[in-house]
Amino acid sequence: MKETDAPKSALEQAGEDLFNFAIDREDVKWLLSQLPEHTDVSLGTVEYELQILKIISVGWGTAYLLENSPDKTPLLELYWKSIYEFSKSLSETTGLMIGKDIDYFELLKDRLDLYVKALSEQGDASEPAAVIGPEFARNCGNRDDLFAFMAGSKMFVSTISRVKEYFEKIHLI
Repeated sequence: MKETDAPKSALEQAGEDLFNFAIDREDVKWLLSQLPEHTDVSLGTVEYELQILKIISVGWGTAYLLENSPDKTPLLELYWKSIYEFSKSLSETTGLMIGKDIDYFELLKDRLDLYVKALSEQGDASEPAAVIGPEFARNCGNRDDLFAFMAGSKMFVSTISRVKEYFEKIHLI
């Protein structure tokens, strides 16, 4: 039996499921369809930033929800390794198409740092989505754009909620 044919452990399956959820675009498309056609931000930028926020939110939600679990670190390692490989492939493909080197994983890390910084500066915020929303809108080009604010908040809240539901379903929490 080949190594690739070996059955996956529950944790490996969870890492794969989280990765597949993070890169799935259905909720990104749905949120975009809810935005008005004429806003103060580029819909292309909103789409791009929503995907980034979703990937980050899956990782953040995993760390938060499994804070005291022995499964937290190995699951996060599996998840971020998959995201890294995906990012490497995306960076190479995009680089060939546009003739310019990009590092999508570095971009994800930079966005995560921005969101964590915004959350730490608003340490008394009882609802992280109230901090994530304006930061998301700023990343989209206009911190005051209500539609971008709401799209970012919805993506963050729904992603964390779905990760929590998944962990409950597989009995990790």
